[in-house]
Amino acid sequence: MTTLTIGLLLVGALIVLVLVGMQIAYALFTVAFAGIWIMRDNVGLAFRMLELTVYSGIADYLFATIPLFVLMGLLVSVSNVGRDTFEVAEDLLRRVICGLGVATVAANTIFAAVTGVSIASAAVFTRVAVPEMRRHGYRASFAAGTVAGSSVLGMLIPPSLLLIIYGVLAEVSIGGMFIAGIVPGLLLAGGFVTMLITVTALFPGFVLTDPAASRERRLDRDIERMPAGQMIGKLIPIVLLVILVLGGLYTGYFTPTEAGGVGAFGAFLVALSRRSLDRHKLWQVMKQTGVISVSILLLLIAASFYSRMLSIAGLPNAIAGLVSDTGLGPFGFLVFCALIILVMGMILDSTSILLIMVPITAPIAQSMGIDLSHFGIVIVIAVEIGLLTPPFGISVFTVHNTLNDPTVSVEQIFAATLPFIAVMLCVLVLVILVPGAATIFL
Repeated sequence: MTTLTIGLLLVGALIVLVLVGMQIAYALFTVAFAGIWIMRDNVGLAFRMLELTVYSGIADYLFATIPLFVLMGLLVSVSNVGRDTFEVAEDLLRRVICGLGVATVAANTIFAAVTGVSIASAAVFTRVAVPEMRRHGYRASFAAGTVAGSSVLGMLIPPSLLLIIYGVLAEVSIGGMFIAGIVPGLLLAGGFVTMLITVTALFPGFVLTDPAASRERRLDRDIERMPAGQMIGKLIPIVLLVILVLGGLYTGYFTPTEAGGVGAFGAFLVALSRRSLDRHKLWQVMKQTGVISVSILLLLIAASFYSRMLSIAGLPNAIAGLVSDTGLGPFGFLVFCALIILVMGMILDSTSILLIMVPITAPIAQSMGIDLSHFGIVIVIAVEIGLLTPPFGISVFTVHNTLNDPTVSVEQIFAATLPFIAVMLCVLVLVILVPGAATIFL
């Protein structure tokens, strides 16, 4: 049996191990160790490579980016910035068709720019937006689906943990990945807004329990407006934080790691100024930051070990040769990768997909002349769609569990996210066809 055959069998074994419930980090370690041992018939070499990978895998200043951005996101979450952002967006958009749906997308877009985690957005806006949308006559399932659908913006609009993980795995600039995510993220947010207005105008019964009453409420000019001073007060912290972090990053004044540090400190000041951070909450935030960061760093070490095993097996080179022989070309390869990831998204979480696919596909994309920043955005958008597709759909399950309403089933929320999936597929095709959408500012 050739090393290439062994490598292919081990990739299949990895997917099986993850599907049966083994944590992805342990599955990566197990498959990589077994692969090196079998292919080289030397258990000592496998232990030696494991030792070198663990020692050098994250021994870089760049990896401090992860805990710092995680800390910033958690501090922003406990300071109720998401709630205030939604309240301002709701007030400004109250007379727009599907105004609260558009407000949810707008608030999620801003919230994503300082958290970078879709699950955090889904949990926050389920508590904030869904009750308000239901009070104004929106169907509960549609409200929940809007929160789940728009929450995926956190995975694309920088700073995003998925973009950081991809940057590390593909060995490309994390700052460059953040810049590449700007236009696709805005396209996605704009597409969601257009879709919500269109669906509400054409199929009001899908969105509203009583379309006529909801229209009268929307046009009621006697509804009390939020004072301008209060509105500015609610927006100032989040706007300053976005300008501080992303402005410093995009102008080159900060490195990604420095931006994470400045952002975490800024979020800490925001939480203190709002008196939403006591000693108990601070301890919980610090503990959660440690747990999340260590988990991600362990995954990256495991992925590095897995990547070395793939190199020994010659799998990336073999697949590159196969792709070249089939005459797919760069465009065909991008479509092929996107289709595989869409299928994997139905059964695996987003991080697992990146850890399995990027070490194999990134070298092939580079050899075919595909810009790795463009390739990364295509991969991340395809992975995002998996957050909404059954049976896994982690964003949908997060919303369902947070909502805890027996009258709203998981199936109803999945159905309500279908228009969002359609928009995401359109943006995915657009980014594949127009690489400049991701690379215009690079």
